Amino acid sequence: MSVTAVVGCGWGDEGKGKIVDALASARGAKLVIRFNGGPNAGHTVVPEVDGGAASAPRWNRVVFRLHQVPSGVFTPGCVCVCGPGTVIDPDGFLAEIAELEAHGVDTERVLLSDRAHVVLPVHRQRDRLLEAAREGLAQGTTLRGVGPAYEDKVARIGLRLGDLLDREYLREYLPFFADEQSRRLAGLGGEPVGLQELLELCDRWADRIGNRIVDSYPIVRDALHEGGPIILEGQLGAGRDIDWGIYPYVTSSGATTGAAATGSGVPATAIREVVGVVKAFATSVGGGPLVTELFGAEAERLRTAGGAETEHEYGATTGRARRCGWFDAVAARQAAAINGCTAMAVTKLDALDGLPEVKIATAYELDGQMLDHVPSNTRRLAHAEPVYETLPGWTAPSREIREWDRLPEAARAYAGRIEALVGVPVVYAGTGPSRPEMAERGAQEERAAR
Repeated sequence: MSVTAVVGCGWGDEGKGKIVDALASARGAKLVIRFNGGPNAGHTVVPEVDGGAASAPRWNRVVFRLHQVPSGVFTPGCVCVCGPGTVIDPDGFLAEIAELEAHGVDTERVLLSDRAHVVLPVHRQRDRLLEAAREGLAQGTTLRGVGPAYEDKVARIGLRLGDLLDREYLREYLPFFADEQSRRLAGLGGEPVGLQELLELCDRWADRIGNRIVDSYPIVRDALHEGGPIILEGQLGAGRDIDWGIYPYVTSSGATTGAAATGSGVPATAIREVVGVVKAFATSVGGGPLVTELFGAEAERLRTAGGAETEHEYGATTGRARRCGWFDAVAARQAAAINGCTAMAVTKLDALDGLPEVKIATAYELDGQMLDHVPSNTRRLAHAEPVYETLPGWTAPSREIREWDRLPEAARAYAGRIEALVGVPVVYAGTGPSRPEMAERGAQEERAAR
């Protein structure tokens, strides 16, 4: 049995899609399951395969931004499931499938759990109205309706994907649902929900995606029995987790390894490897404190690092500029501990190429005290000051290097310092956007041993 959970140990945007794609391809994953979140995700993947121009697929080195489809979709034979813990926007999902197929990607094995909840237009309307009503307390949501969809799920009034296939039930239930949603929206100045329009929408979705809606339990059970590699793909990171994140500036689902089990149907005891993904510097989209945040030219230098505009630090879902700062070892250490990480992946190491020095926050100073953890009170956290350790930068490029020993010595020392402070081995270093642009520690020795 080989189950790996890939989780974010930051605030999202760490590069989980790249890591999942790379691991799924290298290991020949049989099953990849997205276990949380919905269309608010933005996993940028640049798949690449060996071979000449004649043998390479049309999607080779195309930049894909996957919002709902699991990142294992580029691995031949891999079944990709949006698990019970996700919420699905059917129209957005269909658009994503159409884009993949337009590039020649086989999407036949992309499936949707019938237990996943549906994101409806009313959820997006409520999301916009709530965010506007907060005014100065706005949380910076993606406005994709994800929070209200999870709100309905927990309130036990939501629609599940499987419900779309039960026309008789929809005719019985949707009148209540439309009235309840209209009542909620009225208090925010919103428009009422049209019952006939909602019925027609559900009928259209049932027709368009009904063949992909499945009971995911037998799929997971059989994959576990066969022992093939399974990867659980998380969305966002511990800093935005509903329980452990910087509340209320969080997502509405669990983003940790614990949620990987409940949101996928894989038992917790089957997860033997947890890869925590961090970026070589801190980034965040949305509200809430970012203790190591930089401003002005320093922030812009990190935001625009990379060889192409597609690599710049702008949200893959919202297009908003990401807030940038130095690496926060305090937050990463706590996230790794909560997730039970067994390995770390440090992405975008190449973005720091050419800097004369780099910094890592090793502690917080707050109210005259030194903290080695993230305080639970977000309002207190906003007043914390980072305590930095400065390391030498590197002038030799790490860009596109695929062997650990060929990384610049100072870059390896930087990764080693992150490892020491977080307390988990750094096994992977991202050195570019595409699948093979990643140095794996110990990979050369393993190949030689074979």
